[in-house]
Amino acid sequence: MRLADLKGRSVAVWGTGREGRAAVTAIAAHGPSRLMAVDDSANFLSVPWESPLADLAPLAGGDHAFPALVSADVVVRSPGVPQTHPWMATLRERGVTVTGGSALWMADHAERTIGVTGSKGKSTTSSLISHLLAAAGRPNVFGGNIGVPLLDLPEAEQYVLELSSYQCADLTDSPRVAVVTSLFPEHLDAHGGEREYYRDKLNILRHNPDLIVVNGADERLRDEIRGVTDANGFPPVPAAAGDSRFRIEDDTVYCSDEPLFPRSVLRLKGAHNGRNLCVALAVLDGLGFDVPGQKDVLAEAVAAFEGLPHRLAEIEDPSGVTFVDDTLSTSPYATMHAIDAYAGRPLTVLVGGNDRGLDYSPLRDFLRDKRLTVIGLPDSGPRIVAELAGLPGVDTHLADDLASAVRLARELTPSGGAVLLSPAAPSYGQFRNFEHRSEVFVEAIRESA
Repeated sequence: MRLADLKGRSVAVWGTGREGRAAVTAIAAHGPSRLMAVDDSANFLSVPWESPLADLAPLAGGDHAFPALVSADVVVRSPGVPQTHPWMATLRERGVTVTGGSALWMADHAERTIGVTGSKGKSTTSSLISHLLAAAGRPNVFGGNIGVPLLDLPEAEQYVLELSSYQCADLTDSPRVAVVTSLFPEHLDAHGGEREYYRDKLNILRHNPDLIVVNGADERLRDEIRGVTDANGFPPVPAAAGDSRFRIEDDTVYCSDEPLFPRSVLRLKGAHNGRNLCVALAVLDGLGFDVPGQKDVLAEAVAAFEGLPHRLAEIEDPSGVTFVDDTLSTSPYATMHAIDAYAGRPLTVLVGGNDRGLDYSPLRDFLRDKRLTVIGLPDSGPRIVAELAGLPGVDTHLADDLASAVRLARELTPSGGAVLLSPAAPSYGQFRNFEHRSEVFVEAIRESA
């Protein structure tokens, strides 16, 4: 379904955040017969819905929310509305078409788009692809899950997008180049379970992309995409595995048998970021860029890449302890990658946040032979700490809040060590969002210095 298909139809936009606002503006320009905005939250009366948005789409909330949805021909769901919302099943039973703003945009722009998803690595890999393309003389617009909603993006010849599982779920057109960086259980409450999450995440591959690139070192991902092919019948290109065209051996990035540049040129820590680099190079290679012939240009661009905020972002401190903001690590698997990045240093890890019932036994298995300190934060911190009980090398503590956890970490972490905020849980609960959690972390570091 395209935006133009909404002409003369009754449309309800479900959600009033950035994505919902972008959808209202874009859809209104295509002449729907009726356009409504819907907010089903308890505090819908506090939603700032004023002109010009209110002129384009009146806001239905409270008792009016459900009727506005079921009486529409098409419901455009914001990514924040979970697949498990009880109204979703009712809408589909009644024959209401449910789509999303990302799907509407993709239907008109797929041929110009590189779409990147993954349980971890999608933000870094997509921004790295965009950065390398620009350095190679191929300008592009970067957007998606973090940043500008797709329906607000300017016209461009090339797009590089980071796509969440929520955005991927609604796609009926795959981007020309579809990229998957990793796969592990995440957002299970919003998708309904592990199988459903994988289904929604990998929907990016199901609508005839011209090229598929994946992290070939991720065994779960490779198992889940067996039999998947692109529009030409070719299997996905596996990057970063030991037998891949693009891989890392002995701290050197290779293209087939040709060394390109040292892995250390990329300033981002962690083996997972080396794999992200290999995936990005494989995408450029698939687009026809002469990677070996331009390795010096690419090495310079890789060296200039600074990464993203809240991803293993180091904060130096006069004490000699390095504080690390990795607040976007919201699953145990992401936290495991972060811990690996600081192997060999005394390490204190701050974990816990909104408790979605995630299974932390993989984290226990990962830490079985490691030595570090773990401080648990509300709400899920006590449950994570309980999961780690009895591990000989893991010293565990609990803190009432993030500020007290930082103060405790200062006492427990020697000079030369690192304090890693890698929560293995979302921020909601004690914090408005991940940015707020990061702000509180930085302020606690300053106040306790």
